[in-house]
Amino acid sequence: MKKVFLGLTIAISSLTFAQQKASASPVSFGAKAGLNVSSISGGDSKAKAGFYGGLFANIPVASSFSVQPEVLYNGLGAKADGMEDLKVNLSYISVPVMFQYNALPNLYLEAGPQFSFLIDSKFKYQSASVKANDYIKSFDFGIGIGAGYYITNNFGVTARFVAGVTDIAKESGGVQAEGKNNVFQIGLAYKFN
Repeated sequence: MKKVFLGLTIAISSLTFAQQKASASPVSFGAKAGLNVSSISGGDSKAKAGFYGGLFANIPVASSFSVQPEVLYNGLGAKADGMEDLKVNLSYISVPVMFQYNALPNLYLEAGPQFSFLIDSKFKYQSASVKANDYIKSFDFGIGIGAGYYITNNFGVTARFVAGVTDIAKESGGVQAEGKNNVFQIGLAYKFN
């Protein structure tokens, strides 16, 4: 619960800070969606495709810098190596807080933390699936780095890699399994204003 509170506090404080800076530059809101290519490190797994989508607020804090908190649905997981039909499907609500530098008027570079909260987890084999909540931690933390380019003032393309920092598996029998979420995201973004 403390981790949920921490993630929400960071997002809310970013928005509060934006209220103070709104007179200098307007805050813009938008939506984004795209493709996840995710894997789990520390084992014999292969990448799996998934979906992400959600909302963001872009908050200018200086002429070339902005903060962008987001709330995203993130479909992550992996396929077992050598067993194409065995998959780990993980669904998260993620709250990335990206610090962006506008390298060019339409091109930005970004980096920042991502706080993810597990909403569903399953082990899937062929047509059968089993809940995996007893094996997967409810919180995940990662660091993201990426870039984006706005083709018009409202429409852009984005790319980001998020490297997991925390192990996602729960301790079992006194043994902590290693495995971190890693995901490459590519997608589209649209600013409403």
